Amino acid sequence: MKKTLIIGASPEPTRYAYKAAHMLTERGHKIVNIGIKKGAVAGVEIEKPKNSYKDIDTITLYIGPSLQPQYYNYIVATKPKRVIFNPGTENSQLQSLLDEHDIEYTEACTLVLLSTSQY
Repeated sequence: MKKTLIIGASPEPTRYAYKAAHMLTERGHKIVNIGIKKGAVAGVEIEKPKNSYKDIDTITLYIGPSLQPQYYNYIVATKPKRVIFNPGTENSQLQSLLDEHDIEYTEACTLVLLSTSQY
């Protein structure tokens, strides 16, 4: 199972980050929720990006490019194996930074990857 850090976690059931958190946990993946809203998603509290995790396989992004720069150092320090740019989060600047640090990335939908057993 792939421990996944969700950037842009939200306690709002209509948000895709919320749906991804539930789908990930239902399929046995451990999650870390990072966001600005208070609350919990799929039984896991939403945190601010303070703790640097060293056991993250995947970071899945649910924030747009304009909000991503404040997370650049955090993402690189986490050293995930890969970053998933969900639709609307694509960012060539962040992708170049990931290339510099040998971090894999893909432009895909986490929900589709999970639904089609490609996660």
